[in-house]
Parts: sequence; C-alpha cells; structure tokens
Amino acid sequence: MPNKRSGGGLSPTQQAAKFLGVSVLAGAVLAGIALPAVGALGLAAKGSVESFDALPANLKTPPLSQRTSILDAEGGTIATVYSRDRTVVPLKEISPYMQKAIVAIEDSRFYEHGAVDLKGVLRALNKNARSGEVSEGASTLTQQYVKNVFVEEAGDDPTKVAQATQQTIGRKIRELKLAIQVEEELGKKKILENYLNITFFGQQAYGVEAASQRYFSKPAKDLELQEAALLAGIVQSPSRYDPVNDEAEATKRRNVVLQRMAEVGDISRAEADRAKAAPLGLKVSRPKNGCITAVKGAGFFCDYVREVFLSDPVFGKTKEDRAKIWNQGGLTIRTTLDPQAQESVQQSIKDHVYTSDEVATAATIVEPGTGKIVGMGQSRPYGVDIKQGETTLNLSVDNDMGGGAGYQPGSTFKPIVAAAALQGGTPATQSYSSPYEMEYPSPVAVCGGKNWVNNEGAKLANENETEVGPYDMKEATALSVNTYYVQLISDIGICPVTQMADKMGVERANGNKLEQTPSIALGVTEVSPLTMANAYATFASRGMYCTPIAIESITQRIGNKSKSLEVPKSTCSRAMSESTADTISTLLKGVVEDGTGTEAGLDSRPSAGKTGTTDERFAAWFVGYTPNLAGAVWVGDPKHERKMVDITIGGVPHAKVFGGAVPGPIWRDMMSGALEGKPVDQFNLVDIPDAADKDKGRGNDDGNRDDGGNGDDEGDGPGGVIGGLIDGGTGNGGNDGGWGNFIQGQGNGGNGIGGRRG
Repeated sequence: MPNKRSGGGLSPTQQAAKFLGVSVLAGAVLAGIALPAVGALGLAAKGSVESFDALPANLKTPPLSQRTSILDAEGGTIATVYSRDRTVVPLKEISPYMQKAIVAIEDSRFYEHGAVDLKGVLRALNKNARSGEVSEGASTLTQQYVKNVFVEEAGDDPTKVAQATQQTIGRKIRELKLAIQVEEELGKKKILENYLNITFFGQQAYGVEAASQRYFSKPAKDLELQEAALLAGIVQSPSRYDPVNDEAEATKRRNVVLQRMAEVGDISRAEADRAKAAPLGLKVSRPKNGCITAVKGAGFFCDYVREVFLSDPVFGKTKEDRAKIWNQGGLTIRTTLDPQAQESVQQSIKDHVYTSDEVATAATIVEPGTGKIVGMGQSRPYGVDIKQGETTLNLSVDNDMGGGAGYQPGSTFKPIVAAAALQGGTPATQSYSSPYEMEYPSPVAVCGGKNWVNNEGAKLANENETEVGPYDMKEATALSVNTYYVQLISDIGICPVTQMADKMGVERANGNKLEQTPSIALGVTEVSPLTMANAYATFASRGMYCTPIAIESITQRIGNKSKSLEVPKSTCSRAMSESTADTISTLLKGVVEDGTGTEAGLDSRPSAGKTGTTDERFAAWFVGYTPNLAGAVWVGDPKHERKMVDITIGGVPHAKVFGGAVPGPIWRDMMSGALEGKPVDQFNLVDIPDAADKDKGRGNDDGNRDDGGNGDDEGDGPGGVIGGLIDGGTGNGGNDGGWGNFIQGQGNGGNGIGGRRG
C-alpha cells in the first residue's frame, strides 16, 4: 500500500490515519468510546500520525472454519463434524431482507461512511457522556468484521480469544487501522458478505447460512422479513436474544430491528407492523455434530477416519498442522464404507449380540486387493454415556487409532503359520505325530540366529485324550490340532512365521513386536479385528497384501473455492506366492465345509475361514473370506474379566462359547448381506491328497476342542466324520451331540466329555 499518491500529497489512508491519530485516538483516550476510561497504550502519549503509522496494517484473514461432511462410498452422508458449524455462501445467496436487516441494526450508515463513522463516534461520545457510563459503541460493520477475524484466528484457545476481544485502547486502535485497509481493499459488498459469514448467531451456528438452517431449517437465501430481523437482532448478544431459550426477549429484539428498518427506509411502516405481529415461526434444527450422529452404526468408522486424518503425514507434517486443517473443516471426505456392507454388519450384530450383554462383539469387512474398509461396527453403541453402555473405544482397531490393547486371536493365527511353512517349501501333506499332550519342543530357532529354549518344561495339549496323530496339514487345520501346529513351527522356526505375519500386516494392537515363542502358533499375541480381516484378505487376493484404507478422496472448501487434497493410498505387495495362498484357501475351505467353522459357511458362494477361541474363553473369533470380501468377527469382554462360560449372548444361553458357535453365525449373516447381489467368484483351489485312512474312532461333536492354557481354546472339527466313516466310532464331547454320523448316518455323535463348539 503506497504512502503517497502519484500526484503528491497524502493518500486517503494517510489522511484518515492523520485524522484518526490526532482526533479519534485522542477522543478515544479522553472519552472512552465504548471502552474503559483506563488502559494504557504505548502510542497514546504521542497521539501522532507517525505512531499510528507504526501499527501493522496487514490483516491476515484466516480461512473460515466450516463443517466437514463424511460420506460413504456412494456419496451418502455418514456424519457431519465441525469445530464451528458454518457454511460459507456468497452474498447473492443471502436474502436481501437479511442484508438490509443487519445493516439497519448494526451500522445504518454503512454505505455512507468509511472505515470509521464519525457521526456515530460523536453520537456515542455524547450518549456515553450523558449517561456517565459506556452505554453505546461506535464500531462500524467493518470494525466488527475485523474483530471477528481476530476471534476466528484465535480458534478455540481461550487465552487467544480473550486477547482478541479485550476491551483496551490498543486493540481498538489496531482494529481502526485494519478497518481502513479492509475498506480500501474489499469494498462494501464484500465486507458485508464476509461479515455475514463470519459472525456468531448463537446455538453453535457461525455465519448466516448455518443460523438460517439452525433456527428455520431453510437456506439463507429464503429468509423472510421477520426471520431476517430475528437473526440480525441475535448478533448483539446471542445468549440474551436466543429465541430457543427466551422467545419473549428474542421477539422484543426482532421488533426493534423491524422498527429500525422502517426508520431508515428499508421497509414501510406497514410492512414492519405486519412482521411484528407475526410469530417467530421457529423450525429449529438441533445441532448435529460429530461421529455420535453417524448413521447405520458407523460412529466408530467415522472416528477411525478422524484418527487417520490426524495421524497420517500426508495431511500435514506435524500433528498440530493436521489438527488445524481438521478443525478448520470445509472438507468433504469420501470414504470406502459400502452402505450395503455396513448395514449388513450392524444388522447381524444386532441379531446376535445385544447392547446389554455382558460381552461385546466387533466386526470389520475389507475388500481383498484394494485394502478398502467397507464395513465396521460393534455391539456397544458409540457415545459418552457410560451408564447407557456407550463407549468411544473402537474395538475393531489398534490402540493408536482409538482402539484398545487387542485380543488374542487363538487358532485364527494358525493359517499364518501354515502359510510361512508352505512358502518355505513344506508340503501340505506334511505329517506330524501330534500327540495328545507334549512339551514345547526345544530349542526352536528365532530371528537373529538365536534359539528359544523351553527351560520351564512348559506343556500343551489337545482338547481330548483321543486326539492323537499322526495328522497332516489338511486334517490338522480342519480339526485345529494344537500339537500339530507347535511341531510345525518348531520345525520351520519362529522367524519365518513372524516375517510372514509382518508381510500380512499382522502387528500387535499395542504397537509392540510379536513375541518369538512357539506359542505364537496358538494365537497368544493380542491383535485387532481390522488387522485379522486385512491379513486374511491376503489369502483371498492370492497372496497380495494391501494396506487398509478408509478414505477415497477429500475436497477442501476455502471460502467459495474448492481444491482436492492428497489422501493416503493403499500400497500392495506380494506376501506369498499364488500357490501358497491358493493352498491356504483350500485348507480353510475345508474348515467351513467339514471342520470347526461349519456354522459360518455360506450357502450361495465359496467361503473359507478359521475359528478361534482363547484360553479361559475371554474371546472367540471367526475370520474368513470369499474371493470378494474378507471379514473378522470377535466376541468377548473388552476388559478381559468375563469368561464366556454359562453366559447368555443375544438372548441365547451358552454353557461355553466357541468361535464357530457365536462369531461364526455373525460372520455368515454379515457376509451374506454384504455380498447379496454381487458376482459369485470362485477360489483357485489346489489338489491336496488325503492322508491314509486312520482308525482313530474320534467322534467328537461338530468341531469342539480346547487347546488348554496355551492361548487357544478351539474346536477340533469332524473327528467323528472320519471315525464314522471307518467304524462309527463313538464321539467324545458334545454339548449338543456330535456328528460322527455326518456321512451316511454312520458313527455315533455321542454325549461328550468337555466337548465344545469350535
């Protein structure tokens, strides 16, 4: 901004500055224009144009904070979040009544004066002198706009807000000088537009568009005379003239605005009288802010999206930078959430687990090959009312993304061990003695050329004494045989398993490294449902692991302009060969057809998966997939206190809970709904020769086992099928009878000894 015009002499700014520096500044100090009579200003003693010129005159207008919309993959609104509920609109989209009303009541000579209304100053000085107190201010709309910019820049920092609104001579003088700059650079129309978009109208509404929607549930362009007058009247004191809480006071204030509009000639007295007689006509739209307003139970997914934004460097180098953008808002976030899948997740959860149950469930669905999270939900409702069972703890994700410490996955970890073995050259026909009980083999190789040694003489066991090998991988996976998998991991070493887990994105929910002990094969390391769903998606995509993503695109609106922001992309890498992945799919297809996961099997399309029930029954799992989608379901007590023994879940009593009996049906129903109407794709299966027939006579019930104190408590599958085929062996265990007679009615399912559903 030049100090002098080309023709010589002082510029308009300098002329105004000189007048203000000598007259207004002095007058403000002496008479206190709407300010306390005290208050020191470093410049006041000089009272000169030079000291006034020394004030900074560059008003950095921050982008106005606006609401952010979080959308599903089809563009439907999941939730609206905001630091300040505001939607910026151009002046042409604001009712002419509103424009006239705010000018009439706040600054009726707005279009006649410059940055400072000298007549208004004199009027205020005279009135304040007569009253003996500060009863009237002289701020123009431009000055008010400048003050609101200071407040907006302060954000939610109470100290900065106090500084921006402090009643001091210094702040007032700085406000005056910046108002001159604004008048010179923007012009009246733009100032009015900016003012109407920035000012606070109460009830969490910033800007006239949000206020119009809040009080009348209509856009600002459709405001009628009496409605515009009401909103204009609120600005002076949003709490005092709040029409929601004090209709009488708000009505009086509205009528003052209407009277003033008639006095300045904006409307006729007849129009004013008719508007005064009209009711307020409120149609209040309650504030809807945050993930608590999310539809289809997507509050936890909404919260996950926020966590992604605040933690990913793609949105800013520091957490403070990212938080600033998030709080500024104006974002339209298109997510990966599929409304059909999400609705199916919530319906299945609702059908099987009640919010009032002693335990909870969490479920997540991921798209193989893309990493897209298409469904996420849990039985505990999103919210902060603990007495109503609400929580903001996302049971589906890791601790650093708003989740807990995770849960032991039990036997659902065994396919990762199998994948590591197959990838290293172990054939799927590999057989081990698999005794009923054994000590952990020792020593076992771990990463770094070291060994794990069983110094304690620790043991593990299968569910029943009749579960004795030899077993091959196919049967051991279907029956979830503990001793087989511990012998397998001791043979190949622990390092290939942890390396395979790392390639599949399996990490502990608390961020720590996986433990290098043989018991890892039994699922003793706490993980999240999202982690397991995405890991199994690797099998479904024939060995390609893709990092999970929740955001498809983001558009940021600043003022009336929009731009696209960069978003995190899923990165895919090969975790295993197609042959290894296809072999795992073949093994896990057997689990849902003839093994511990029969209750999770889908009738209409191929599926594969694995059950898991942890020691002490604090958690039960089913993790599975089709070629289209992969999903994980966990059921348990987040506090790790309630064992799932003699418990009622979803209105159904259970003597003991198994991965196949509670999580399995949840998985089946949610996947069926999510895939309804979608193409039926096939797995690329491989031929795994059956082991030689063995007469074991193990007629255990439909997939029941207990891995006894080693992190897994899993069903052992159709021992009775094989036993029945040979000689109809009697089934051991069976809380509802076994299925030794599964084929051709042969063999006895029997009543059991400690049997359980897997």
